Amino acid sequence: MTNIVKQHLSVEELSKIDKEYFIHPTTVPKDFIENGPKIIFSEGNGIRVKDVNGTEYIDGVSMLWNVNLGYGQKELAEAAYKQLNTLPYCSSFYGYSNENAIRLAERIVSVAPGDLSGVFFTSGGSESNETAFKLVRHYWDMKGYKEKKTIISLKRGYHGATIATGSATGIAGFHNFSGSKDTDILHAKPHLTNAELGDKSDPDYDQSIRNIIDQVGSNKIAAVIMEPVQGAGGVHVPPERYLQAVKKLCEEKNVLFIADEVICGFGRTGKMFGVENWDVEPDVMCVAKGITSGYAQLGAVLLNREIRDTLVQYDQILGHGFTYSGHPTACAVGLATLDLLEKQNILQNVNEMEKELKKGFKYLEENHPHIANTRAVGLLAGFDLMQDPESGTPFDQSIRAARYIVDHCFDNKLILRAADFEHQVNIVAIAPPLIINKQEVEEIINIVDDALTSFEKTL
Repeated sequence: MTNIVKQHLSVEELSKIDKEYFIHPTTVPKDFIENGPKIIFSEGNGIRVKDVNGTEYIDGVSMLWNVNLGYGQKELAEAAYKQLNTLPYCSSFYGYSNENAIRLAERIVSVAPGDLSGVFFTSGGSESNETAFKLVRHYWDMKGYKEKKTIISLKRGYHGATIATGSATGIAGFHNFSGSKDTDILHAKPHLTNAELGDKSDPDYDQSIRNIIDQVGSNKIAAVIMEPVQGAGGVHVPPERYLQAVKKLCEEKNVLFIADEVICGFGRTGKMFGVENWDVEPDVMCVAKGITSGYAQLGAVLLNREIRDTLVQYDQILGHGFTYSGHPTACAVGLATLDLLEKQNILQNVNEMEKELKKGFKYLEENHPHIANTRAVGLLAGFDLMQDPESGTPFDQSIRAARYIVDHCFDNKLILRAADFEHQVNIVAIAPPLIINKQEVEEIINIVDDALTSFEKTL
């Protein structure tokens, strides 16, 4: 117990205590127990973080796609400090409220697309998507559609790690863990534009959202949920007309359209919300991460006017909520985050840096034979690694190309993310803080360039 109360611990002591007591999320437990923490963070500034040894890294993925405004934003810290000294916490149960939650709800609605009007606060993305499922099912029940319970999500999509959102996540590892599953969630193949428009000659029509709705019956389908750009699944950008096709299909079949904006929201894609890149207005929108730039735990679900007006007529207790719904300190940080997005012209910077990133990608494609399908929507970007991009030939499963690149970049003080959970798929994701500048983009490209050169020597 002595180590627990010591004021200053060595790296070795911290690592030993970490392995003994801290069970890490989305980590291989056996590997962690054998090797300990890969890095122990201590501080950050701008787009960079330091470990406890003082070694500095570029955070090329905004940690978990969430530190949108980078590190060291004093206005966010001051907003939290002020609120912590005034009213650190109060409940939103039983009709209780607080000024920050009220003001933030109004502020989010003011920048949201379409007629999104009602706001339900959560603590994060999984809670937001879980809440959306429960609210849309309850909405249909109130409208007299007692069987509308099924949610359709997309393969490769990521929506969280609770029982329902883990089921909606189209990544096998999140289904297999613990064996718990929401049986009222089905998965469609993503980005089948023609099939969703009604083309039955599409070879994958049987896996389309449209076919699933027709097979199950629209009287049983509550909603379709998707990320405008799939994030953790590999930064998959939809074809140009896809989101519009799905939205039109939902309207045709009397099904709600849920936009999971947990990653895409609050400037990540160069628009305030990802759906705005395709002029789609969702019925429900889930947000988190960038709402506070990761400085506090906060999420929200936005409901259109019809759903909101229906739910507020419910005359019994709403049997759903979280201790930290509408947390006054988190909401204070959310308000300050929205202020900084405007004050620092973040959207303009994202669009300018998207161009610089694409220039860098073009250079990499011209100089390295295995990089393919580079893409970026705002600062949500990625690329594939293939044996032969021209013929579409992937690397053998034994060649962990994306993992090699990410590890090499880490050794050169750049943190990136690999999406290599699918058979013979090697994707590297890049999503730096939205405050990044041209010189820093070039620095990232140079490190990736070096990693690709090193990888090619191993083949």
